[in-house]
Amino acid sequence: MWRITTRCYTARRLSGDVGGGRRPVPEFDAVVPKYLQIAQDIRNRIERGELAAGDEVESERELAVRWKVARPTAAKALNTLRQQGIVESRRGSGTYVADRGMPAVDREQYGHTRSFGAPYAEHASVRILRVAAVDPPEHVAEVLRLPDGHAAIMRKRLATTDSGPTELATSWYPAAFAATAPKLLAAERLSGGTLAYLEAAGGRRAVHGRDRVSARLANGEERELLGLPRPAAVLVYELTLYATDNTVIQFDEVVFPPGRRLLQQEYSAR
Repeated sequence: MWRITTRCYTARRLSGDVGGGRRPVPEFDAVVPKYLQIAQDIRNRIERGELAAGDEVESERELAVRWKVARPTAAKALNTLRQQGIVESRRGSGTYVADRGMPAVDREQYGHTRSFGAPYAEHASVRILRVAAVDPPEHVAEVLRLPDGHAAIMRKRLATTDSGPTELATSWYPAAFAATAPKLLAAERLSGGTLAYLEAAGGRRAVHGRDRVSARLANGEERELLGLPRPAAVLVYELTLYATDNTVIQFDEVVFPPGRRLLQQEYSAR
């Protein structure tokens, strides 16, 4: 498999001003590691608009003092946010909220996911192929951070237009979500989309995501459903969506046949 690109982004443009004065330490469950508490607090402040894109985030030293932790703990919190693309470091300056307006491909896919429950276009005809709680593939269990032996909910769909099949999409969720969101196991499209349903049913809201695009040969099922010859190359788009506490809400795998344009941009060369 050839990995082409990986991106991280926050799920919406952020705005607001930094509050002044000494900030109190919020209360968190004691079982949550301290560095995750710090990272979550910063994410929450960004989501509330207290920190906008380009605003400076507290330094390791300042976080260590305010949270009464060692500097390596504060550094781990900031590094967690850097890996998620939420903040960025500037050499000799500090750490700042990243201005990572969602790339065009992410805006399209994430927007469709929020609106229609999967990353396919509104005008596409969608057939649900399978909805079930299954033993997930190893890579899916790793993304969802599932312990060994834990099931995952799979929702697989095929989108077609007048020109034929356009994409094969599979969404994955931890099976535990079914306790508060049982319709995830319903073999039907959910009104408003799965993300809106997860937020309404279980209070789970996606606030940032990570994507990956790769190319590989289609497997037998993909060739049959997408009407492809053997061999045939496909483009695979993966989208992982996270909540404010960094838990994974949804993992999408979307397979595109050859000739399907996924991204087009125009820009100045100067």
